[in-house]
Amino acid sequence: MADLTVRPMTADDAGRVLAIYQAGLDGGDASFATTAPTWAAFDADKLPGHRFVVVDGDATVVGWIAASPTSTRAVYAGVVEHSVYVDPAARGRGAARLLLDALIAATEAAGIWTIQSGVFPENTASLALHERAGFRVIGVRERVGRHHGRWRDVVLLERRSPVID
Repeated sequence: MADLTVRPMTADDAGRVLAIYQAGLDGGDASFATTAPTWAAFDADKLPGHRFVVVDGDATVVGWIAASPTSTRAVYAGVVEHSVYVDPAARGRGAARLLLDALIAATEAAGIWTIQSGVFPENTASLALHERAGFRVIGVRERVGRHHGRWRDVVLLERRSPVID
């Protein structure tokens, strides 16, 4: 992890962010989506203060994390949903944990009390990462959607901040 650094995501990162996103989608266990969105759509969907990239020693973006609001209702202002993706060639180096730690710090500083995510049960690495970062399983949505012609379950995870009352 010594050669990895987390910084805020910028529009200049769009190409790498979307390429990493597409690589994750191509792997088959990251999302129901099959094609990464345009940068404009991605940018419009993600909260500006809660998106980060991790770069290696050459300043190449090797992963990203971003949060979206779960609702426009005021009562849910402190609840976000996140996605985290790491370039397949950079996995196993701690990039995802650095990104998750940065998101947790940023959301807590902003008064956000819950971070949620949905993960396919086959994505055991992501489930283990989230557990180590203090997320808990709150349920499984069984056969919630079709992906490449087969029904998929989604494990619902959340992390409730211990510092936000």
